[in-house]
Amino acid sequence: MTALDAVGPYEVLARLPGADVKFVASTPGPKTTDVGLVLVADSGLEDVPRPDIIVVPGGPGTMPALAEAAAVEWLRQAHASSKWTTSVCTGSLLLRAAGILQGKRATSHWILRDMLREFGAKPVAERVVIEGDVITAAGVSAGIDMALMLAAIEAGDAEARTLQLVIEYDPDPPFDSGSLGKADAAPSVARPSTWSPAVATWR
Repeated sequence: MTALDAVGPYEVLARLPGADVKFVASTPGPKTTDVGLVLVADSGLEDVPRPDIIVVPGGPGTMPALAEAAAVEWLRQAHASSKWTTSVCTGSLLLRAAGILQGKRATSHWILRDMLREFGAKPVAERVVIEGDVITAAGVSAGIDMALMLAAIEAGDAEARTLQLVIEYDPDPPFDSGSLGKADAAPSVARPSTWSPAVATWR
C-alpha cells in the first residue's frame, strides 16, 4: 500500500474518543509499504468481521489484491454491517470489486480513476465524495481530508477542528501542482504512463 493512504486517516481516526483502530489483513504480520515503511497488521480478516468503520488504502498492491477473493468477500460482508466504508486512492478499486460502488459517484487517484466505471461506479474528479454510507477519497493526502470529514460527522465539528489543530494540518505547499488539472500547466511535471503493482501487501 501507499504509506500515507493508511497512516493519514489513522492519525485522525485513532484520536477519536473511544476509538479502537486495528490494521487488518488476509494474514496478520508486517506489511511493507511502497516506500519501505513497515506497518503491522495485528488482526486477520476473521478477527474483525463487523467493523464500524472500514478504511481501505490504495497503492501499487491494489491490483494484486483484486484477485484475493477472501479479502474482497470480507470487504463485501463487512460493508453490509459497517456504519461507514471508506477508501483512499486506489483502495476504491477494491470497493468497486466488492460491488460497493455500484451506481455511486466515487473518486480515486487520477491515474486509475476511470477504471471505477467498469463496475458501474460513476468516477468524478473530486477530493472526497460521500455517497450514503460510502466515502471515497482521491490520491494519498486526500485521506486526511476524508478522515477529518468523517470525524466531524461522527464526533461533531468542534472535535474535528480540534483534531485538525492537534495534527497541525494546515497545508501550505511550495508548489500549486497537487492535482492533475494544475500539473498539466506545469511542463516540469511528468505524468506516469503506467501503474506498476510492485508491492502487494494483502497476503
